[in-house]
Amino acid sequence: MERDFTEFEKIIEINFNNKRLLRQAFTHRSYINENRGLKENGKGGHNERLEFLGDAVLELVVTHYLYDLYPNKAEGDLTSIRSALVNAETCSAVAKEIQVNDFLLLSRGEAKDTGRARQYILANALEAVIGAIYLDQGYEKAKDFIYKYITTPLTEKVVREGLWVDAKSRFQEKAQEVEGITPSYKTLKEVGPDHDKKFTVGVFLNARQIAEGVGDSKQDAEQMAAENALKEKKW
Repeated sequence: MERDFTEFEKIIEINFNNKRLLRQAFTHRSYINENRGLKENGKGGHNERLEFLGDAVLELVVTHYLYDLYPNKAEGDLTSIRSALVNAETCSAVAKEIQVNDFLLLSRGEAKDTGRARQYILANALEAVIGAIYLDQGYEKAKDFIYKYITTPLTEKVVREGLWVDAKSRFQEKAQEVEGITPSYKTLKEVGPDHDKKFTVGVFLNARQIAEGVGDSKQDAEQMAAENALKEKKW
């Protein structure tokens, strides 16, 4: 069934000039692979290039916002706050808020997977939407979108609750304080081709696995594992 993307336009209050661009932002690579005639029929490709562009726009807007908001914070602190605002967990939560999941074009296999992999698909789709807004409406409109859904509602919470301190540091501090143990990390699985590899990493206290995380790099997967471990331990 063909998606009606005008409903999404109503949600975000942006009317696209190029409707194909918006459709492409929601199109996962798996959907193209399963429906190979789409590109030839003029319905566009998958959203990875838009995601690449949107990621850069998001990072620039958030960087400038934080630079102006916190004139006395050091570069390292600003980098950590920015990371908390643009990471996969934040982006997927924002994507859910604006109902991105209802408009995704996925293969039948991907559509059945509602676990951790879907979080990354949602985060990537949000970045693709930002890229599409930038191309279709310009920088200022993309900035307004990011301010509305990310920087304005989330920055104060991130700073107030210390969420900008990276998860590995927070988990290590609590593990040493509560249990007297320094966490260790182990790569459990690597899947996908070299240019699109996904890593699954477990975090351990001694020999006991507390949680695991998935990421596009081992570093990202470790951060996600630490974040999940903090939730598991209720720290």
